[in-house]
Amino acid sequence: MDLDELDYDLPSELIAQHPAERRDASRLLVYDRASGEIRHRVFSELEQELHGELLVVNDTRVVPARIPIEQPKGEVLLLERVSGDEWEALARPTRRLKAGGTYGDVTMLEHLGEGRWRVRLEGEPHGLTPLPPYITAPLTDPSRYQTVYADEAGSAAAPTAGLHFTPELLQRLDVARVTLHVGLDTFRPVSEPTLEEHLIHGERYAVETQEWQRIANAPRVLAVGTTSVRTLETVARTHELQGRTELFITPGFEFRRVDALLTNFHLPRSTLLALVMAFAGIAETRRLYATAVAERYRFYSFGDAMLIL
Repeated sequence: MDLDELDYDLPSELIAQHPAERRDASRLLVYDRASGEIRHRVFSELEQELHGELLVVNDTRVVPARIPIEQPKGEVLLLERVSGDEWEALARPTRRLKAGGTYGDVTMLEHLGEGRWRVRLEGEPHGLTPLPPYITAPLTDPSRYQTVYADEAGSAAAPTAGLHFTPELLQRLDVARVTLHVGLDTFRPVSEPTLEEHLIHGERYAVETQEWQRIANAPRVLAVGTTSVRTLETVARTHELQGRTELFITPGFEFRRVDALLTNFHLPRSTLLALVMAFAGIAETRRLYATAVAERYRFYSFGDAMLIL
């Protein structure tokens, strides 16, 4: 795939710095693949666009994973619990940190390269919310970077398509849950010459047997977010209800269990945008993004949403 197709121009003022005042007050761009029609909705109107789909949400909870360190001045960003009190983390300034050194509640055990460390954390994480770097405004309410159904702690980033749901809206929908703990590599831009050369890192997932039976038997499944897509399509192929997935979904991919997709608008040159293009088509996705820019939709984690039917 030509990486230029993963690029698009986005005015910086369209990068949402704050969540909508009410979760379901976000805008919703609806694309009907069968007719090619585009409709503009408000997220609270989601159920009016559905046709009996089972919604599958990712119930992971974001860990307060940014641990400041004082000397040297920097931080440790927890990525994934390895076992017990040991974590894989990013740390800065890496060159001034020493294996065996203790910095506050964090002990550096082993440098893994490229700023990654195996660390030991005393107690449970109690740092700051790990917001993406393109959000520069302070987050006054950390709960707004959690979905209302977040349950299983373990993510370094929120499954942002789910941030638009309110408890009231969820009660009116048919919903199943899966868990995939989101790592920061999900958002890492593609820097290799071709998309096929990009290495996507594994993420832990789990699906309860009863939930998978509901999902497998549903006439139509709407995946809420790209993390739900990766989980569903992994289980549909491997029949393993828990483990790690390194599934890399790119144009040409055959979807076996996802019939519709709800997602936010993603960064250029990202694997998430490639997944959307695999589902909706390259040219169609570029048209949708151009429409969203022209219509002044809000982009990225705290931005608006898109429903692809």
